[in-house]
Amino acid sequence: MSKLRCWCGAVLSLSGEIPNPIEWKVLSDELFDEFSGAVDVELIYQAAISLFRCNVCGRLWVFWNGFDGEPMCYRPDENGEQ
Repeated sequence: MSKLRCWCGAVLSLSGEIPNPIEWKVLSDELFDEFSGAVDVELIYQAAISLFRCNVCGRLWVFWNGFDGEPMCYRPDENGEQ
């Protein structure tokens, strides 16, 4: 999968430009604690979860199970409340 169509209709590019301006890498606090001292950045990159933010509507598409699984979509509160 190299592209993803957001529910708002925008097309998100999952590959191509490096670094990808809409891709974020996330580590749980617990997983982060497993890394200490001098760390191989590639190991952190591989351990992190990828998420993509739609520039049009702000939805987050999270690949909890890697790119082999379907992403989970989260959208901002319509009222702007947190």
